[in-house]
Amino acid sequence: MKRHFAQKIALFFAILCYLGAVGVFIGLLMLPAGTEPPIRGSFMASIVFFISCGIVLQVIGNARLQGIISGKTDSVQDAP
Repeated sequence: MKRHFAQKIALFFAILCYLGAVGVFIGLLMLPAGTEPPIRGSFMASIVFFISCGIVLQVIGNARLQGIISGKTDSVQDAP
């Protein structure tokens, strides 16, 4: 499958989002035991945000845009 340049950029940022989620998760694990609950909550919300952005960007990066961009359809139609 041939990807458009913008799709390659979206996949790159999806990987960055996944890495960001892993980094924030490691940061969450390294917080001291007596850390305030709002700080822990903000770390967990950041993890959800990064994973959600990564999923959306990955779907955009893997979408088949052949017919949308070129205006041609490559589907096989049955002859009457």
